[in-house]
Amino acid sequence: MANSAQARKRARQATAARAQNASLRSRLRTAIKNVRKAVDAGDQEAARNVFRASQKTIDAIADKKIIHKNAAARHKSRLVAAIKGMAA
Repeated sequence: MANSAQARKRARQATAARAQNASLRSRLRTAIKNVRKAVDAGDQEAARNVFRASQKTIDAIADKKIIHKNAAARHKSRLVAAIKGMAA
């Protein structure tokens, strides 16, 4: 347990930050899942539209350092590859 006022405040801040970060990570997973569902549905144009919206979410979360920028790039790259793979 935190003994000083400073430590108690940092514990409160950490709890709030953890909740916010968890919410953002959940939003990231949902965005990725939506693109995957669109790819599985087989409609390439719809998948592209969903990807455009998801791309903004992925980049915003990477900018806030919730995930590393390279992890964001990897997610986007794999989603684009899945969309392009639909045509073949």
